[in-house]
Amino acid sequence: MALIQSTMLPLGTKIPDFRLPDAMSGEMISPKTFVHKKALLVMFICVHCPYVKHIRPELARLAKDYKNKDVGIVAVSANDAQNYPEDAPENLKKMGEELKFSFPYCYDESQETAQAFRAACTPDFFIFDQNRRLIYRGQLDDSRPGNEKPLTGADLRQALHAVLFDQRVNPHQKPSIGCSIKWKQGVHV
Repeated sequence: MALIQSTMLPLGTKIPDFRLPDAMSGEMISPKTFVHKKALLVMFICVHCPYVKHIRPELARLAKDYKNKDVGIVAVSANDAQNYPEDAPENLKKMGEELKFSFPYCYDESQETAQAFRAACTPDFFIFDQNRRLIYRGQLDDSRPGNEKPLTGADLRQALHAVLFDQRVNPHQKPSIGCSIKWKQGVHV
């Protein structure tokens, strides 16, 4: 397991365009899918990473807590499923069903979306405002496997709360830490 931090894409960056298949429904998902939402949370996660496994309960709570809020949520897995079959689309669907995701869980087979976001690890979180400018990137909270800190989603939830209530999002943000995205041979970030 290669531990890595998120790259901390510059705040204010316009959301990269993407069009990805949802492993849950088969529908194509893009930023336009969420055009009427005040905020858009893009999460790079996967099935096999122990850091993602650790936060699964909070991902399920996020799905429930923000289902009827003015927040669009999309999860993306960009891992090379050929070399990491646990992260194949059918397993993304199983994970989403098990955790009762109320949002799309997309598969980035080409890895172009992950590259455009400069996503580096799983998990890696990005929040965009209504103008689809980056207002948050970084960690879910301070909890990590084995550190005994409570899993609350505090950092991410504070940023979502701020954008929903037209408050300033704290620009001092901590990078996410997790497993590196499993890039295909020849793909460099």
